[in-house]
Amino acid sequence: MAKKKHSILIVLLIIAAFALVLGTTAVVVVKFVSPTSHISFAQKIGVVSISGAIVDSQPIISQIIRFRKDKAIKAIIVRIDSPGGGVGPSQEIYKELERTRKTKKVVASMGSVAASGGFYVAAAADKIVANPGTITGSIGVIMEFVQLKGLLDKIGVNLEVLKSGEYKDMGYPQRSLTDKDKVILQGVINDIKRQFVTAVADGRHLAREKVQAIADGRIFSGEQAKELGLVDFLGNFQDAVILAKKMTGIRGDVTLVYPERRGIKLWDLLFDSASRSLLKWVQNTRTEVGYIWQGGLNPALR
Repeated sequence: MAKKKHSILIVLLIIAAFALVLGTTAVVVVKFVSPTSHISFAQKIGVVSISGAIVDSQPIISQIIRFRKDKAIKAIIVRIDSPGGGVGPSQEIYKELERTRKTKKVVASMGSVAASGGFYVAAAADKIVANPGTITGSIGVIMEFVQLKGLLDKIGVNLEVLKSGEYKDMGYPQRSLTDKDKVILQGVINDIKRQFVTAVADGRHLAREKVQAIADGRIFSGEQAKELGLVDFLGNFQDAVILAKKMTGIRGDVTLVYPERRGIKLWDLLFDSASRSLLKWVQNTRTEVGYIWQGGLNPALR
């Protein structure tokens, strides 16, 4: 009897071990062929998304570097749906894409809007694909100030400022800009605009004079941008994928690899919403210079 129980136990252990091996194999296979996996039987293209105002460049740069170092990633598509943003972040992303182009092909795919800083970033790609109705261009710089002097005087609030130099409080909301202030600030704006024009001319292989002639902040449709040489092809995101495959010699199916998303808790969502609202309020009350198009809502077909 004891011998029979022993035999049954051995059989059960063998079945359990077989099930464990089979289950582990299934999990590994699913993981390997997953679109977000770093291991797949198909050729891979990395997709980096730039959506909304360009404020923090580090998450985007980190992903670009990760894809650049991954030998399985054959090309990178930068999907842009942004009106632009800060000068520094836009320039940092441009620089990283420029560095990436030395080892991998980079294609920019424009969504609804890729204007100002959004276009600045796209100009670093090997090729640009835009929809015919994409809003792009807006090559220029804007600097905004909030003036509270009249309001403070009306409610009887007076601010005393001690400074080390004449222009140290230039742009502060409690005082109006002087003519000297405006001359200095305009000089800064002109220099940053020059940097924008140079980046577009270099990235798009255009004559600087040609870019300078349209660098007055105006926007273009995707079709207009193509005629001006600011865009290479008209098409959607899938057309950008097809182009990337052609540029890298990929045949057959391709796996699009997106940045891994971490789990988000309810508290994180509430905190993120509150922090964004606070950030927006702070930005509206401080001096800021940026590559951004502030044209409001996108055109719509109705």
